[in-house]
Formats: sequence, C-alpha cells, structure tokens
Amino acid sequence: MILSLGNASEKVIEKVRQNLLSRGLENTLVKCAKTTLVVITSDADNLPGHIFSQMDGVQKVVRLSNRSPLGKDLAQTIVTLSPASPNSKLVQIGGGLPPVVISGPCAIEGREQIVELAHAVKAAGAVALRGGAYKPRTSAYDFQGLGLDGLKYMKEAGLQAGLPVVSEVVSIEQIEPSSPYLDVFQVGARNMYNYELLKELGRQRKPVLLKRGMSATIDELLQAAEYILLEGNLQVILCERGIRTFENRTRNTLDLSAVAVIKSLTSLPVLVDPSHAVGKRELIAPLSRAAIACGADGLIIESHCTPDKSVSDAAQAIEPSTLAAIVKDTNTIYAALNPSPVVNTSGKELAETITEGPAAGLTDGLTEGPNEGLTEAIATGAIQVAKPSARSLAGAPGS
Repeated sequence: MILSLGNASEKVIEKVRQNLLSRGLENTLVKCAKTTLVVITSDADNLPGHIFSQMDGVQKVVRLSNRSPLGKDLAQTIVTLSPASPNSKLVQIGGGLPPVVISGPCAIEGREQIVELAHAVKAAGAVALRGGAYKPRTSAYDFQGLGLDGLKYMKEAGLQAGLPVVSEVVSIEQIEPSSPYLDVFQVGARNMYNYELLKELGRQRKPVLLKRGMSATIDELLQAAEYILLEGNLQVILCERGIRTFENRTRNTLDLSAVAVIKSLTSLPVLVDPSHAVGKRELIAPLSRAAIACGADGLIIESHCTPDKSVSDAAQAIEPSTLAAIVKDTNTIYAALNPSPVVNTSGKELAETITEGPAAGLTDGLTEGPNEGLTEAIATGAIQVAKPSARSLAGAPGS
C-alpha cells in the first residue's frame, strides 16, 4: 500500500510514519519531485482504507496487493453440482472442462409448466434447471414469484428430468426453507452487495452462483465472492450478466471483457447470462457463442416452451429448439479452441475416451440431437480434438 502525502512537512510525514509503526506496519519513505510517498511494506490488506485516508496529511491511498486472496490462491476450481438422482450424471463446472448450459424460465409459473420445460431443456442439452421462485422486481406491481411452492414444483421437475436445480434466494430467512429443494443457491445482481446474505450462504454446503451487480466493478464482484469463501464455502460460481451503461439498444451491456479479466484474477468458474444482458431473444445465440469463445465456463439462459406467454421477461426467453442450437454451437466452439496437443481423433474414439468422468456430458447426443454437429466436425477432420489428459478428467482434488 502507498500513501501519497503531497508536499507535507517533515513533522506531518514523521507523524504518519509513527502512526503506522504503532499499528505494527513497517514503512519506507520515498521522496519524489512533487510529492512524498510512504510505502507500507507490511501486510495491510485486512485494514479498512479509511484508517489511512483519515490520517492528517494523507492525500491518496493506493492499494497494490490482491484484495481477493482466496479466489486467487485456490487451486484450479471445479464446482460440482449434486446429481438430481442416483442415476443422474455428475455435473461439474470450470477447470477447463467443456462448457455447461443451465436453462429454465425467468419465473416458475406452475407445476405443469416447469415439468414440461425441464424435459425440454434436458433434451436440448442443458445440464441444470433454473427458475425463479422469489422474484425481486423493479416494480412492486410485477409478479413476485410463487415462493416455496414454486421451488417444490421445480425440484419435482428436476427429479423427473434428472437435472439439478438453481434458484435465487433474496434473504437470509429464505435459505433454510429453500435448501431442501435447491442444488445451487443463486445470488442475483441486486443482492451482490448483501454481505450478510453472502456470509450466510458461505456457511452452507451447496454451490453458490453469484451474479455481478448492475453497476459493480470486477473487483467488487471478486470481493463479494470473498465473503462466501471466507466462511468456508469454496463452491462459488461467478456470473457476468451485463452492466448498466449509457447504451439503450439493449437491456444492459454484456461485458465479455470481464470474463477474460476475471479468469486471469481467480480460479473460480465464470458463467455468462446473455438473457439479462441484452433482453432480446434474437441476440441470445450470437452472444452465447461469443461468451464461450472468450473463455466462459458456461451459460445460464432463460427459456420457455411458449416464450410470448411468459409472465416475466418474455422478450428474452427462447424456445427449447433455439437452446438446442446454442448447445450445439458452443460445443463446436469449445472443441475448436481446445485442440492442443493435437491428435487426429475420430468421433467414435472421442466418445470412447470421454464417456466417463466430468467430461462425459460432452458426449450426450454425439450421434444425434443438439450436439451432432460436434461429432460431424470431428469425424470429418474439420476439427482436431485433443484426447483429455488424466488430470483434466480427474479434476481438482477436494474441490
């Protein structure tokens, strides 16, 4: 940490340095042409910035160290979702594994709706079911969700389709009653700054999907994740869902640069939510492709069997058939971007190589369905695919 003191007097400089020493903070004095700097060489990460900014003579405080130590220091993180049933496949996210797609309605509208959609998104290639039961809406007059009944419907749908379920909780009080019906807790954009909620979710033993706030910086997102990690829950998934800017052609602005930046700063998996980013269903597919191309570990996409009849965010909901095309495209992009070390591998050999383990989901429907384009590209030699190493298939121990 560096404290800039401007043209402070020797007396003021000495007072600042003694103040730091009284707190156990070693420091070095650096005199420049137009300012004086005090460089704190001890670890001051756990001390709030106002302690230094309020010292007499200090004009500016600059932090140099990493403010998200746990997110940075974790080994390659793979988040595991509990199987929906004993016969369901294990879902793992991150760690360089093939991208996943989580899909479902903005709001759970009823039992029949969510059960029908669960089977549809499973057939399209989704590996988990999402749906809103508690809906924090901008307008107090909009549909607020079915609450706990909605979660019960979605859990039933997930069990039937063999999909783990993801949904948002908006308060600490909702965690305990919701937990039996959820495999992943979601923290929405509006609650990214709800630190007490984050702490309590950190005490749970289920994955947490943390969405970036509408006006949050990347560092603020990472620091929010620290609240969860510090409580012992290392199963954190970050999500870029668009930020608020001056642009009004889309609902928000999808910050894909954040994906690359976040992955350079942390080992936590990063998903992209193109639905809330743009709010227009015709833009979901191209942005999904772009997200995977820039390194996202997966997508969370809103879908509906009859999108125009959706009670919430109808304009951004896509049909299961569109979702299937997106899954097919993202698998092809992932295969094209991960060819090293290059081995000429037929589609049949690839399927035999990765029919088990965390990469197994890539082979679902290799010969038919939404992923068939991946096999065609591989089998014809249009894409050369690396055989997964034992390390990549095993994942990170203890993650």
